[in-house]
Amino acid sequence: MSNFIDLFLNLDIMAQAWPLLLKGLVVTLKLCAVVIGLGLAGGLVLALAALSPRRALKWPAICFIDLFRALPPLVLLIFVYSGLPFTGLALSPFMAVVIAFFLNNSAYFAEVFRAGIQSVPKGQTEAARATGLSQGQTLLHVVVPQAVRNVLPDLLSNTVEVVKLTSLASVVSLSELLYAANMARSVTYNSSPLVLAAVIYLAILWPLVRLISRYQRGLAAH
Repeated sequence: MSNFIDLFLNLDIMAQAWPLLLKGLVVTLKLCAVVIGLGLAGGLVLALAALSPRRALKWPAICFIDLFRALPPLVLLIFVYSGLPFTGLALSPFMAVVIAFFLNNSAYFAEVFRAGIQSVPKGQTEAARATGLSQGQTLLHVVVPQAVRNVLPDLLSNTVEVVKLTSLASVVSLSELLYAANMARSVTYNSSPLVLAAVIYLAILWPLVRLISRYQRGLAAH
């Protein structure tokens, strides 16, 4: 038992690794902010394009969504980081992760937004247009707010998945939380930094998971 504690729960090693993990946490939070923001914006644009009556917008958007939902994010990340340099486009690890995760996450967010928009009764749109609102104003002020409210648990669930997905960035040597923890493990020959990283992830994600569960129970009660 003492050997287990020394290998996985060594507080002294955790304290030594903490500054490095803190720097990694800052990178992880920056990455999450950029990827989630771009994913939400891109997902909404894709959803609107996929629902457009214009085939020139609809079919490319549908193909984009299906393609990047089908591709494993790790394969996409390695392709962007290691494959694109052969075309003369070399990206920093941070930019490679942002681009790869944007392509993947915007496709998933698009499906959520599309389901939300389709859940809004057509009567809402017709009533808004009857009051003199343009199509753009109707989408912005009537349809999209209701759509977001209808699919908010799914949006939050996707956000949690994005945060967990950022741990894949360690494979391209981006100094995020998991990469920092693994570096500390390799220096100390001890797994305690990895346990500390897991605790940090838990502290970030557990409140979000509880919030989603509480919101879903509230919806079910109504």
